[in-house]
Amino acid sequence: MKVVRTDRELECPEIDAGLRARGVDLVTLPDGISEEALMWEVADADLLLMCYTPVTARVIAAAPKLKGIVKYGVGIDAIDIPAAIARGIPVVNVPEYAEETVAEGAFSLMIALAKRLPEIGRAVQSEGWVWPAERWLGRDIAGATLGLVGTGKIGRSMARMAGQGFRARVLGYDPHVDAQTMAAAGIEKVDDLHAMLRQCDLVSLHSVLNDATRHIIGRDELACLKPDAILVNVSRGALIDEAALVEAVLAGKLGGVGLDVYSQEPLARSGHPLRPLFGRDDVILFPHLTFFTVEAMRRLSDDTLARCFEVLDGRPVQIRSRDPRLRAQTRNVAFA
Repeated sequence: MKVVRTDRELECPEIDAGLRARGVDLVTLPDGISEEALMWEVADADLLLMCYTPVTARVIAAAPKLKGIVKYGVGIDAIDIPAAIARGIPVVNVPEYAEETVAEGAFSLMIALAKRLPEIGRAVQSEGWVWPAERWLGRDIAGATLGLVGTGKIGRSMARMAGQGFRARVLGYDPHVDAQTMAAAGIEKVDDLHAMLRQCDLVSLHSVLNDATRHIIGRDELACLKPDAILVNVSRGALIDEAALVEAVLAGKLGGVGLDVYSQEPLARSGHPLRPLFGRDDVILFPHLTFFTVEAMRRLSDDTLARCFEVLDGRPVQIRSRDPRLRAQTRNVAFA
């Protein structure tokens, strides 16, 4: 059997070793591979693993032997799922491996900005010491108001860290989660996004990306924020209108921005829409790595291999995600 894994820059030695131990012919492909090149490689493939590379309808049509598509990660926006369903090819992701991990990453970005860790650290490295002065004043999380856009598992983990851990007030905007569920997680439900944003000292995005949430933080929403508010996004880049974000940052209308995800990845210092944010003390640009810890990668490897072996063995593939796009599948799947 032949297995193709895209995005080999994301090193997954345990996944690769586990597949090769099964005797498969494993082909790894680089990030940015063209659609045509991917079509050529999957023409005789039994299994396709992807992380970021788009799996289009043309790619799926070019793979007559394909028995499954495994996203070794969470987001499935790059997969043409209707095309796979039409062929009876199961699509599965690994939704649970980094929920706490990504929440920790979001909290790390938030607290680093609140305490001005990056700029103070750079100043000490260059000057040897800095004395207390207004430019170095940090802010407390305790007593601050954190607004969550999206209150799924990662958002609720963030709420626990900020609320129970740091005694922040936590508000939540999520049309799909009721007030009782939020209250159990220590979150006050707010039905009006603009009303919530006006109250927030800190905002963290944890929503899925779909037509309703694309650019959910746009020019109008950014204008609702306090001029010293901190905005963090570890979910999907396109939740933010990034052009409007750049305008707001350059105009000094935000207290800090921490990003781990971008509409266009990878980032680049030239030719990228977010290039004006490089080198700023009030911005942390993280390279989509809040998920990347020893523990999370071990969980990712174990779960990915389990799904791969189900495909290769011809067994029903276990779907653990609650995403309706994956739950719409009816062939060769089982729902956990």
